[in-house]
Amino acid sequence: MFSSSVAPVSRFSRARGFAVGLLLFAGLAATVVGAPARADAPARVTLDEAVARALQSNPTVAIAIAEIDRADALLRQARAAYFPSLIGTASYTRLDGDRLAATGAVAAGENQLAANVQLTVPLFAPVARANGRHAEDNRHIAEASADDVRRQLAVATARAYLAVVAQHRVIEANENARHTAQAHYDYAHTRFAGGVGRSIDEVRAEQELRTNEVNVEGAYAALVHAKEALGVLITADGPVDTVDDVALGQPQSLGAALNDARTQRSDVRVLETRVAAGERLVKDDWVYYAPILSAVGEPFYQHGLYPPSLYPRVGWQASLILSLPLYDGGARTGIAHEREALVVESRANLDLALRQAQADVRAAFDAMVHADKALIAARAAADLARRALELANLAYKAGATSNLEVIDASRESRAADTAAAQAEDLARESRLDLLSASGRFP
Repeated sequence: MFSSSVAPVSRFSRARGFAVGLLLFAGLAATVVGAPARADAPARVTLDEAVARALQSNPTVAIAIAEIDRADALLRQARAAYFPSLIGTASYTRLDGDRLAATGAVAAGENQLAANVQLTVPLFAPVARANGRHAEDNRHIAEASADDVRRQLAVATARAYLAVVAQHRVIEANENARHTAQAHYDYAHTRFAGGVGRSIDEVRAEQELRTNEVNVEGAYAALVHAKEALGVLITADGPVDTVDDVALGQPQSLGAALNDARTQRSDVRVLETRVAAGERLVKDDWVYYAPILSAVGEPFYQHGLYPPSLYPRVGWQASLILSLPLYDGGARTGIAHEREALVVESRANLDLALRQAQADVRAAFDAMVHADKALIAARAAADLARRALELANLAYKAGATSNLEVIDASRESRAADTAAAQAEDLARESRLDLLSASGRFP
C-alpha cells in the first residue's frame, strides 16, 4: 500500500520536472537565438578628452586651417609682385621666300629665329609692397578666425557633453520614481490578493507604475539623441557617453571676467585684427599716387635678319622704366572712400562686440549666482519630497490614509528629483557660459 501510493507521485514529479526543464531550455534557446544582439556600450570620455578630440578632428577646424593655408597662398602671390621676374621668349617665322631690298640684297631671310630672356627688377614698387602687407594682415585675420572657430566648437562640444550628463540625472530621477512605484504596486497587489486591500488601490498603483515607465523610456530616448550629437561633434563612429565628474574650474570674480572678455575672447580679437588691417589700408592709399620704377635687362639671339651690321645675332639691352599714374577717372578716390567706410564699420562692430562681451559676462555671472542658490534649494526640496514619500508610505501601510497620498507624494518626489537634476545642469551651464563669455574656455 505504501509503496504503491508513492510510485505514481514520484513519476508525476519526475515528469513535471522534465517538462519544466524542457520549457527552461526552450526559453533559453529562444533568448540566445531569437533575441537581437545587445549593442556594444558607447565609449566614455571626459570633458577634456571630448573637447580635445573635437578640436583635433572636427571638419570645421580643418576648414579654418584650410583658410589659413589659402591666406598663405594669397600672401605668396602678393609678395611675388615686388620680386624679380624672369621670362623667356622664343619665336620661329617661316616666309614664302627671302625678302629682298631695292638693291637686291636679302633684307629678311626665309627662315627667322629669335629668342630672348627678359629680367625685370622692381626698384620702387609701393603698390606691390602695400598689397603684400595687406595679404599678411588677411593671414592674421584668418588665424584669429580659426581661433574663434575652435572656441565655438569647444563650447558646442561642452554643451553637448553637459546635455548627456544632465540626461543621465533625469534618467536616474525617473528610474528612482519607477522603483518606488513598483514597490507600491507590489504592496497594493499583495494586499488585494490577500483579501485585505482594495482593487482601486491596485489599479491606481499600476497606473502610476506605467506612467513612470513611459517617463523612463522617454528619458532614455532623449539620451540616445544627446549621445549621438556628442559623437558627431567629436567625429566618433557612434554615440559617445560621458563620465560622472565634470570639472569646469573655480568661478572667476566679476572684475577678472570682464577684463578677460576684453583681452582674451577670440571673436573680439578677430574684430581688433580687422580694425588694424583696415587702418593700414587707409594709411597705404598714397601708394596709388606714387611712381613705379623698374629695371629691365634683356639678352637676345636672332637669326634671319639682314644685314648683320644692323641686326646682330647675339646681344643685350637694358632700360629703366618709370611710370607715374596721372589720372585714373577717380578710381583711387573711390578706393580711399571705400576703405574709410570699412574702417568705420569695423570699429563699430568692435565696439558692439566689446559691449556684448561685457554684457555676456555680467549675465553669466549673475546667472551662476542664482543657479547655485537654486541648486541648493532644489536639492533640499528633493530631500524633503523623498521624506514626504516615506511618511506617506508609512501612513498608508498603517491604514491611516489611502494610496492617493502615496501616489501624490511619489509624483512630487519625481518632480523634485527632476528639478534638482535640471538645477545641476543649469549650474554647470552657467559656469560654462561665464568661462566662454570671458574667453577662458577652452
